[in-house]
Amino acid sequence: MTKSAFIQALHSNSISEMQAIPKSDLHSHAGRGGSKAYIERWANTKIAPPARPFASLNEMNEWLNDNIKCHCPPGLEGYLLRIEAAFDQAAADNVQVLALSYSKDEVAALGGMESFIRQMDYMRQKFAPNTDFYPDLTLGYTKDELQVLDEIFSYKWFNAIDIVNYSNTYSIKELKSLCRKAKDNGMVLKAHLGEFGGPDELMRYAEELELDEIQHGVAAARSPQIMRWLAKHEIKLNVCPTSNIMLGVCDSYATHPIRILYEYGIPVTINTDDLLIFNSSLSEEYLHLFNSGLMKTEELYEICQTGLNHNYTKRL
Repeated sequence: MTKSAFIQALHSNSISEMQAIPKSDLHSHAGRGGSKAYIERWANTKIAPPARPFASLNEMNEWLNDNIKCHCPPGLEGYLLRIEAAFDQAAADNVQVLALSYSKDEVAALGGMESFIRQMDYMRQKFAPNTDFYPDLTLGYTKDELQVLDEIFSYKWFNAIDIVNYSNTYSIKELKSLCRKAKDNGMVLKAHLGEFGGPDELMRYAEELELDEIQHGVAAARSPQIMRWLAKHEIKLNVCPTSNIMLGVCDSYATHPIRILYEYGIPVTINTDDLLIFNSSLSEEYLHLFNSGLMKTEELYEICQTGLNHNYTKRL
């Protein structure tokens, strides 16, 4: 990718030109990472996007069930269709570096790690063969996860853990033990922080768990001290602008906290989170931030490079 092509695509406000630009998506939930258009084509129907921001995560999940999953086959077949859509979207939007996240229940639904790996690797090769794939294992739903971690880690397939619902399931001591186990297995440490919680909570968990990356992290923009700490330790924030707007974390692209996070020297990336719900591709995310006047072309180019210049071990 040339810098001039990237800048030209933004100035032209061209989706097609932006789609030709190599990009990264480091925060995408696998079963929600495809496009609405893909499901529309499969089901031969039209699906209206959400009409307004969601009042809660529960309302968001209800919208997904009532507007997306209802058009997919039931059970495992529908799940695999949505995974197929995620890989297809990566290829269509020239996502060169992709981190999709999966839970242990998704592994179990496909019959365990061997059949799960076989299916995911087949779909990546079929739909996104030119994409470097770095799968995340989400943790934090139930302590039943601990019973299968050693087996899952032994396959060396997942590139990172991504801790969610951390405060509802595990103590900080238990989380530290979990993170040490993951790090001993060569995994990147990520956690969902600073989306709905405050900056002090973000700082506490980032420091005690020795995180490499934070999913969202936008609450840090409320604390200069914490932003300086994140910048000093080069902790990457994988930010999802449209998700933040649709879940009421911020009001608009023009006021999104990525501006101040970037100005403090924190490595930030731009990502989609749940594209099937929020209906904004990576190309559109870049255009939103540019067209709103929040970010300049050179700044967005640097952010794009931050995502592409990763230091992960390639997973195929």
